[in-house]
Amino acid sequence: QSRGNEDHVAIIHDCCSKIEAELSNICNGILKLLDTRLVPFAASSDSKVFYLKMKGDYHRYLAKFIYCDTLLARAIGNLMRFGGFWDIANTELPPTHPIRLGLALSFSVFYYEILNSPDRA
Repeated sequence: QSRGNEDHVAIIHDCCSKIEAELSNICNGILKLLDTRLVPFAASSDSKVFYLKMKGDYHRYLAKFIYCDTLLARAIGNLMRFGGFWDIANTELPPTHPIRLGLALSFSVFYYEILNSPDRA
């Protein structure tokens, strides 16, 4: 409740919008770099899974701070991205590999924070 501080509320909303736009630009820039320069040229399973994990993480960051109608769509798309390279990690990396463990943790955070599903996390 603003209680007569409408100007302050407007300034705060404007500031939040600018920060969201800046974060969105940064995340989208990193995602573009991953899509165009890193993932297509990944030589080893380690690097491919690492870059794909990173891609999933940045989609998760976008879903976390952008509160709009597309949040659920982003969450579902993010889940599909994680699922795609989970298969690569399971077949090509040992269970104790640090990148595979990091991927499992990222997947768990995605379920817990974005999909609000602690049981699946």
